[in-house]
Amino acid sequence: MIDEREQDRLPERLADFQTLWEGLDYAARSEAGLRFYSSRGEMEQALSYRDLHVRASATARRLGSLGYPRGSRVGLIAATGPDFLAAFYGCQYAGLVPCPLPHTVYMGGREAYKARIAALLRAADASLALATGDLLSLVQEAGRLGWSGHALSYGALAERPDIGDLAPFAPDEDAYIQFSSGSTASPKGVRIGQRAILANTRAILTEAMRLTPADRSFSWLPFYHDMGLVGFSIAPMLGQCPVDYLATSSFARRPALWLKLMSDNATTITYAPGFGYELAVRRLGSDETAIDLSHLRIAGVGGDMIRADSLKAFAAALATSGFSEKAFLPSYGMAEATLAISFARSEGEIPVDRVDRSALEGSHRAVPASGPEARLFTICGKPLDGHDIVIVDRAGSPVADRVIGRILVRGPSLMTGYVADAQAGTPAIGPDGFFDTGDLGYRFDGDLVVTGRAKDLILHNGRNIWPQDVEWAIEQLPGLRPGSVAAFAVETADGRDELTVLVECSLAAALERSGRRRDVATAIASSQGVAAHVVLVRPGSLPFTSSGKLSRAGAKALYLSGNLVGLD
Repeated sequence: MIDEREQDRLPERLADFQTLWEGLDYAARSEAGLRFYSSRGEMEQALSYRDLHVRASATARRLGSLGYPRGSRVGLIAATGPDFLAAFYGCQYAGLVPCPLPHTVYMGGREAYKARIAALLRAADASLALATGDLLSLVQEAGRLGWSGHALSYGALAERPDIGDLAPFAPDEDAYIQFSSGSTASPKGVRIGQRAILANTRAILTEAMRLTPADRSFSWLPFYHDMGLVGFSIAPMLGQCPVDYLATSSFARRPALWLKLMSDNATTITYAPGFGYELAVRRLGSDETAIDLSHLRIAGVGGDMIRADSLKAFAAALATSGFSEKAFLPSYGMAEATLAISFARSEGEIPVDRVDRSALEGSHRAVPASGPEARLFTICGKPLDGHDIVIVDRAGSPVADRVIGRILVRGPSLMTGYVADAQAGTPAIGPDGFFDTGDLGYRFDGDLVVTGRAKDLILHNGRNIWPQDVEWAIEQLPGLRPGSVAAFAVETADGRDELTVLVECSLAAALERSGRRRDVATAIASSQGVAAHVVLVRPGSLPFTSSGKLSRAGAKALYLSGNLVGLD
């Protein structure tokens, strides 16, 4: 006999729409919705997709009453809560282009945050900015730094009459502007079209997640980053999937709370950069081990180089909690491709490729190898349907399998272009439709392996040194954590590349500076066979991108400018 509740269930549609607002119109007919949790693990707010639709429509009318021309850009301070989401989807109904902006005050304090927001608003050419009440004054002050728009709080907008007309986007218009995670002094605003976001989320939901009506997702990722926005707001909404949220700042204070709430809510899908899994298992206390992760069928990982050993450590620590290593879903993607480019579904162990370390250091060829000296790379899988990945050499010619080169991508998920493309006159996407990601990698048997950023590769005495190998070796020392080390090359007066390593060091460890430097130098010599210039810096000194990735280029710039405070 068919359950009457099954008869009444809304038929599942996985991003089978032409625009985001059509997807929310449909999701509003479902019983699914969103829940927001406090840093104490208490549910603070619940919002059904029906409620979100009502709030977004009202927000759209209020925005319409402000009189901005169609296509005007609106900066949105992306706090984890209903206000941001109502404004983001409200823009879809109002014909205004939302631009998610960081909510967390960056390292360096209020002045650095103000300068950052001003740079992003200028880069987006935003006419309006909506801010949380606590940050409104800072956003307003951004006008003194060259931004000429107007700023309102979400609360002030909500007090305006919702008397404007709805003017929702058409399929051939932009959906939003996403700033790439590496954005620093010169932010790159990525224009994502309606067709691109629908193509990418459709592939994510059908090919990678294989979403079902029984799924429930959980995220602590920020909404201003593509993985948080697309992966855990847009995609779930387009699949009528419920989502639970923990603010990124709450995760940073209590990483293991992520695991506990997933246990309490029987979460089936989550995602995080690799360092998130490392932090969670490191902070897992004895009173938090009574958790059940047996429902978790997808534990996605992406955003930076994926360390298989860290994931295996997480799986081993949580095995008694029902976590299965086959839940890990390594992936590769970037804002310029909306979010996802490839996925590697595992049927057991984490998919890795073992290559000869010496061959890797001496050439651009990934030679298969075995044994403890082999270098492990996590496999990022095959491209999404309808997308192409090509590896090319410096001349732009395709290379053979297992030859490392630059990664080019093509497909319906690619951005419309950068905001600045029109002024620069040099489109980022070539006439053949391919986009140069700036990443290095290789392919074999159809699978993609990412080896690192092209600009980060260190050339030392004829050798290729991968900075993450240096950093990982040092991070194994007592008292260090992921993201506390940055390795890069500095050109010396005689033209040589000197390996330079910045290591965050607590005051206690700094009291024994010579011993700490000796330990770091020994770790580098043992793992890489080279000498390095070691600089100890204060905790929190190293810069990160919006996705939580270490910015080696930013660290190098700080070091060369003399603005990095050392402990010498």
